[in-house]
Amino acid sequence: MKKTLVLFALLAAPVLAKAQYNWDFGVGFGASNFLGEMGGDELTRRDFVVDMKLTQTRTATSGFARYKINPDFYVKGTVTWAIVRGADSLSSNPARYYRNLSFKNNLIEAIAEAQWVYYESTDLGHTYRYKNGFRAYIGLGAGAVYHNPKAFYQGDWVNLRPLTTEGVRYTQVTFVIPASTGVYFTINKHHRIGWNICWRTAFSDYLDDVSSYYVDPSTLPNSTAVALYDRTDHAAADAFGAANPTYGRDWGNNFGYSTYVDQNGVQRFNKRGDPSHNDSYLTTQIEYSYVIRGKSSIYKSKYGNLFKGKKYKRRKVRAKF
Repeated sequence: MKKTLVLFALLAAPVLAKAQYNWDFGVGFGASNFLGEMGGDELTRRDFVVDMKLTQTRTATSGFARYKINPDFYVKGTVTWAIVRGADSLSSNPARYYRNLSFKNNLIEAIAEAQWVYYESTDLGHTYRYKNGFRAYIGLGAGAVYHNPKAFYQGDWVNLRPLTTEGVRYTQVTFVIPASTGVYFTINKHHRIGWNICWRTAFSDYLDDVSSYYVDPSTLPNSTAVALYDRTDHAAADAFGAANPTYGRDWGNNFGYSTYVDQNGVQRFNKRGDPSHNDSYLTTQIEYSYVIRGKSSIYKSKYGNLFKGKKYKRRKVRAKF
């Protein structure tokens, strides 16, 4: 029986050895950008990166832990601090440009995702020592983000949420769905250097404090809220409309609190945002992590005592000179 257990331990040794490199812990640093109501080009809102403004790119920093379930699947937990910004003044779309809203938001995010390795090379350079490797993966997960949008006003950044600029006191914590892809190299078994790009879709449309319609200014809490809910230069908007017949002489009336009757006879409020799409944001980072070499508790507790007897001790050989 003892010989059988010894044989099983020897056969299982490669698997147990591989299990020693399950965890790696690391950091990432890179860039972040935002897709919401603000910015964009001359067209109406478009999804994904085509509507982003590269001039609004800011920094993203993260820390993470990753665990190998098996050679093809990993789970990764990440905490990220990302800064996102947007400004209508950068848009070539007249409706956005004359709306003239802007914001910044410091996002603090915690996510967990499963990663599938779809390509792997465990022996770069064909050294047969299996110290250096390469993996490419895609990931999908869930998480939450804390946010606090601000606008620059009279020389200072003002918190927008307490002002309820659209009559909504939205929550500062919202769920996100992250989708990622990336690659990393493992060097000398312990060091990993990689690149990751992750797109998050939020369950909120208020990361930029803009979502739906202009509200009656008399319902807003103070004069700062009134000043920030409608930042259009109405005289300039009217002048632009007068010079462009497509928009009309009173085009400035499309901004701020006003009602109109649509073609179906329904009374509507002026749109301030686009409630049909939630906000999303993107980070791309260079990552470094260190792989922890652990010991197999199964091997140690079950089979370590098999080698304690004299029969299995390594023989000591006196050196001959």
